Amino acid sequence: MSAIRDEYSAHGVEGYYTQSGAYYENPHFPQIRALLLQNESRINYNKVLDFCCGSGEVSQVVQELGYALPQASDPYTEAAYYKNFQQECWNFTFEDIIKGKLTGEFSSIICSFAMHLCPEKQLYPLVYQLFQHTENLIIITPHKRPELEKLSNVNLVFTDYTLTERGKKVFLKSYQFHY
Repeated sequence: MSAIRDEYSAHGVEGYYTQSGAYYENPHFPQIRALLLQNESRINYNKVLDFCCGSGEVSQVVQELGYALPQASDPYTEAAYYKNFQQECWNFTFEDIIKGKLTGEFSSIICSFAMHLCPEKQLYPLVYQLFQHTENLIIITPHKRPELEKLSNVNLVFTDYTLTERGKKVFLKSYQFHY
């Protein structure tokens, strides 16, 4: 299989996940796992929303750490998540969150390998809405973006990274919102 970014280019994000969402697995699971484990003392895992959950890589690690299975949401990979956890996940898109469809309070919202896909003009409204439901937004990304710290009232609390087998960095960024 080609790199996911090549699939995005060929089919678009929605097209790629329409074709592969039911069996999607994040190829960077080892890096996601390493970052969540090495930052256990810095992240509140008591009540997590696994946002843009994929097949549940974040949920799996949170459970391994002894916490309850997170609530999860992904507009494309519901079948893959259900296969792994026998639990439904919400199917909220970025637009759904911006429109205020998310409910509940979470100790942390963790988004792995997806926030960089949010269109620039929707990033602040999305982040603002997420912060209506948590004090801690954790982004795991293979890029330096999104750089939420450039948004008004969003503060970078800490950052960490781990390396892929090829020596590329995968970042974990923790943010809080200050009114």
